[in-house]
Amino acid sequence: MKADKYLDTLIVGAGFAGMYILHKQMSEGFKVEIYEQADDVGGTWYWNKYPGARCDIESMDYSYSFSEDLQQEWNWKEKYGTQPELLKYARFVCKKFNLRKNINFNTKITNAKFSKEKWTITADNQNIIECENLILATGNLSTPNTPNIEGINNFKGNIYHTGAWPKQMPEFKNRKVGIIGTGSSAVQSIPVISNTAEALLVFQRTPNFSLPARHRDLPKDKREEYKKNYEKYRQLAKNSSFGIAKYQPPTQSTFEVSDEERNVIYEKAWQEGGQAMLFAFTDLLIDEKANETAAEFVRNKIRKIVTNKETAEKLCPSNHPIGTKRLCLDSNYYETYNKTNVSLIDISNHPIEKITEKGLITNNIEYFFDDLVFATGFDAMTGAVNAIEILNDKDISLKSIWSNGPKTYLGIMVSDFPNLFMITGPQSPGVKSQMILSIEQHVDFIHNLIVYKKGNNYNRVNANSKNQDQWVNHNNEVANATLYPLAHSWYNGDNIVGKSKGFMPYVGGVANYKKICDEKIQNNYEGFEFT
Repeated sequence: MKADKYLDTLIVGAGFAGMYILHKQMSEGFKVEIYEQADDVGGTWYWNKYPGARCDIESMDYSYSFSEDLQQEWNWKEKYGTQPELLKYARFVCKKFNLRKNINFNTKITNAKFSKEKWTITADNQNIIECENLILATGNLSTPNTPNIEGINNFKGNIYHTGAWPKQMPEFKNRKVGIIGTGSSAVQSIPVISNTAEALLVFQRTPNFSLPARHRDLPKDKREEYKKNYEKYRQLAKNSSFGIAKYQPPTQSTFEVSDEERNVIYEKAWQEGGQAMLFAFTDLLIDEKANETAAEFVRNKIRKIVTNKETAEKLCPSNHPIGTKRLCLDSNYYETYNKTNVSLIDISNHPIEKITEKGLITNNIEYFFDDLVFATGFDAMTGAVNAIEILNDKDISLKSIWSNGPKTYLGIMVSDFPNLFMITGPQSPGVKSQMILSIEQHVDFIHNLIVYKKGNNYNRVNANSKNQDQWVNHNNEVANATLYPLAHSWYNGDNIVGKSKGFMPYVGGVANYKKICDEKIQNNYEGFEFT
């Protein structure tokens, strides 16, 4: 079948990753386009419109660094960017760099097949595009997970998912609302929904640790100081473990100080807000006993905040070390459970049996509500990639290669899938870093790799299978040296029934990862094969 279009590069996804690689490729004169299933840019910040949605990284960090003009022109209004502000920022970037003309909206890529030195791509509108390079900028948290609960289609009220929120904000005033889940999106939305709902029923399987964000408007002097010293702050971020300028490596371990000193340090971190507590000591994520001191500090805070003792204990996590699941940041989350219209229903030992026309049943009790919200997260990191049927020239699917867990080289390529690139893919820092910083590093690497391939008259680049195996093993070794694998989390794929389990992000640190990538470049792109 004849192709409708031929491109040098096709990019899937118009979030922050897709827009930056599009800009890079356009600047080099590549014939390049994005295909995006939404009707606008923004990616994660397009879809996640739920009440209270905001970033958990401070705005001045969570932004592009590639353009000094952009850094100086854009003014963040709040400490943590809200979903509307982040979407506005994405649109601003799109307009500033004239990207929209190269983006195909309302188009979902369904199939990709490599043959005869090119990818043949099929979209849901039946358009066929051929390209030399295929770049997946599909995001790590972009495939919502809705549990397969009996009777879900029987519910007569409204059903929402925090990861696919409708454009028109639902009105919860004078309505009874049920929400399933107490992860990040629930922690942000529960306080907001409770402000108007007649009743809010929270169904919790596993409590998570949440720390106060201490959110506020961003003072002008703070913003201007950051702008004047952006280069310094960006460099600090690049040299850190998680890509965040303000969180530099601690210098002392947990038990080097007295109990009194330790509590003073934790209290200071709690009052500061954000993720400061995880950076209090060197061993919090590698030593269980050390971690327990921070975990118990937070549990005691929960017990002091929540007036009902039984509810407080239900909200105290006990089955994983603090920080090993995605740490939540909140604004008055625990305080919300002191409201008379909010109820916490523990389903850890009594799973939801079925959804009914008017509510749901658990522990042989039926709970009634008008609206049901799923705050049940995503098929993280691999879900969006596996949603596309990707075949190599041997008719082997990427999904089948990943059936026992993802295998990548640096989180960028997969062996035997030539000219296929992933931005912040599995086994890269991605979700365990400041995402935009990691996006920029990946985009620069991938773009330069493509330029190198073209400049040397190569048709394809492929990841060496031996180097890939070594990288996968290294990723696992680094993870197993920490406490992360002790938690049942989406980092491991534990939230998806039937998904192969294995720790997916690289937790060796942003600075170390970049050093490794730079060494590969210096060694003529070691581990990459050109033909």
